[in-house]
Amino acid sequence: MSIAAETPVVPKVNVLNRLLAMVPPALWSVIVLIIVWELSVKIGEIPNYILPAPSAILAEFGAYWHRLLPNAMVTGGEVVFGFLCAVLIGVPLSVFIAYSRFMERSVYPLIVASQTVPKVAIAPLLLTWFGYGLAPKIVIVVLLSFFPIVINSVMGLKSAPREMVYLARSMGASGWQQFWKFRLPQALPSMFAGFKLATVLSVIGAIVAEFIGADKGLGYLILVAGSSFNITRQFAAIILITIIGVVFFMVIERLERVVIPWRHRGLSETDA
Repeated sequence: MSIAAETPVVPKVNVLNRLLAMVPPALWSVIVLIIVWELSVKIGEIPNYILPAPSAILAEFGAYWHRLLPNAMVTGGEVVFGFLCAVLIGVPLSVFIAYSRFMERSVYPLIVASQTVPKVAIAPLLLTWFGYGLAPKIVIVVLLSFFPIVINSVMGLKSAPREMVYLARSMGASGWQQFWKFRLPQALPSMFAGFKLATVLSVIGAIVAEFIGADKGLGYLILVAGSSFNITRQFAAIILITIIGVVFFMVIERLERVVIPWRHRGLSETDA
């Protein structure tokens, strides 16, 4: 027997394929979009005041970062603080609605009706009542983001099977134990679905509030850039707003994996 026949064949590892596989598909989509965007602007000779190229927006980031970054921090603070206020208001309210038939009949319809009122229409009133500080912006963020939190939390708290609740009662569980051990774990997936939807709405609420009345923030920066017809700076601010929303959504999604790991473990096993 020859030595060559005894030597096992070791498959070559394609390092490039592994590196490419590590990049999320969504990032590839963004890269392709940027390339097409850049080429379209260059080939079509589209001026910056109509559609700036990604390279021009990147250059704007480098030249104007000292204004973009502080205003992004202001908007990010409004988004996070308003979202937390919406959670602190929406979750207890959903518990009252889920447990009280009176609250469900008297308060729940008012919450639904409140969403038909355009927030832009009441924003001037909020400025009159609270001034041009942080308060009216937080109120608008809360008004926009607390609705999905309440709706999804109520649905989740009511989704616990009656057999499970009856079993807990028969075993002598108190009302608090039924809530903490049975209803709340059952409701967490729906609640986090509402939280993730609220992250998007909280970003929208912050920008709407800054459009109405503000002296700082990315919404204010977009208005100032628009008044001087600086479309490139507007795009830079819009991209920062998008980044804030995506990062905030990913943080809540990561928190969901930590709080309810069994749900994602079950989904992974199903996909496998």
